[in-house]
Amino acid sequence: MRGLVALGLGLVLAAALVGTAVVASAVSLLGVGGGAPAGTAAATARIPSAMIALYEQAAATCPGLPWTILAAIGTVESDNGQSSLPGVHAGANGAGAQGPMQFEPATFAAYDEPVPPGGAAPPSPYDPADAVYAAARLLCANGAAGGADPAGAVYAYNHSTSYVTQVLALAQSFAAPSSGDPGDAGAVAVQWALAQIGTPYVWGGESPGAGFDCSGLVQAAYRAAGVTLPRVAQDQYDATPKLAAGTPLAPGDLVFFGSGPAGVDHVGLFVGIVGGRDVMVDAPYTGADVRADAFPGTPGAPFGSLVFVGATRPT
Repeated sequence: MRGLVALGLGLVLAAALVGTAVVASAVSLLGVGGGAPAGTAAATARIPSAMIALYEQAAATCPGLPWTILAAIGTVESDNGQSSLPGVHAGANGAGAQGPMQFEPATFAAYDEPVPPGGAAPPSPYDPADAVYAAARLLCANGAAGGADPAGAVYAYNHSTSYVTQVLALAQSFAAPSSGDPGDAGAVAVQWALAQIGTPYVWGGESPGAGFDCSGLVQAAYRAAGVTLPRVAQDQYDATPKLAAGTPLAPGDLVFFGSGPAGVDHVGLFVGIVGGRDVMVDAPYTGADVRADAFPGTPGAPFGSLVFVGATRPT
């Protein structure tokens, strides 16, 4: 967490990025603490089993807080305590944050008691139990209680709308069971891609844990769903069925950006709608990681130096 003190597969989180109330049905889809089954494929592939149990136990102290949100924050902040970056196990990072949930000292001190089962005495931000329970208390105090406003609670944890989008996207992927329907390739592909959030951008990359470029991520995600796609974004656009402008997007639809249909430079996988905005998962550019990004859903609308060209639906 860098300050003192987002979604999913067809899911609409109303006004989620500005801290207003989120519809209750959205909360249940994220996996409410204490009552949600753990061990989905996306969660177990990314999170040690001991940490999943810890997230569930801590979330249960705040009815309405999805354990998956705690898990998503832990994943973004420290790869669930597995990161070797400065500040995770000792010291602090450049912003002064400490431990697996990346607390600033003053914030941790405000939420570190009572000491949870298995916690350190005195409480330590480096102790996983202390850190996760403190994070649950902070979220609970800022809107997660009763499922009132989990997105607002995440925003209070880190005042960044892109951070909220990242966390809610990951949380949804941790809650959603893998599809057993071979026809649901788009949902499988986007869930697989969400599990790669945090993987570095690498030009020409197509390997989990090592790096992806935009089309490499798309190709690998659909390969996991049993669908073969070309390697380059332009070829992926040319080879897949186009969706007419105004067609509602479905999870896994490919969204393309560039100068036009013959000048495609970037591709992502549509995830869902958050705060009324279309969100994709993509590998954006050198120096960035795979992440969830909002984009304009109207063909021709600007997206940085590019425009939204359109969407396709692989079969």
